[in-house]
Amino acid sequence: MASSIPEMLRAECKCEDMAKCVLGLKELDINTYKTLLEHGAMTAERLGELLGRERSTAYRSLQNLIAAGLVYRETKSISIGGYYYEYVAIEPTVVKEMIRKTIDQWYQKMNDLIENFDKELIV
Repeated sequence: MASSIPEMLRAECKCEDMAKCVLGLKELDINTYKTLLEHGAMTAERLGELLGRERSTAYRSLQNLIAAGLVYRETKSISIGGYYYEYVAIEPTVVKEMIRKTIDQWYQKMNDLIENFDKELIV
């Protein structure tokens, strides 16, 4: 992935690249999200199987996605007692708005910094 904005502007970027950059995700996180979208709600164990990874690796990726707001977990009851968690991906249209909002906030922050650029250089 590009390391500067000019590099990013010259490079061939995909939506996944932009999502990783804006939301701070890794390749595995993107694959985890896509798997949940494709297959629906599931446990971390099942997700690990589909990803070809250990359950603990799938769980760490799920935690990253929960922190980014792309996944939530639901508690499911077991009829004989107990419970388990299923993880659900939020709709891509919601993610798109999250990304748009984050980029807008970043743009405003950068714009504010630009306004003070000459003043800060003289200090």
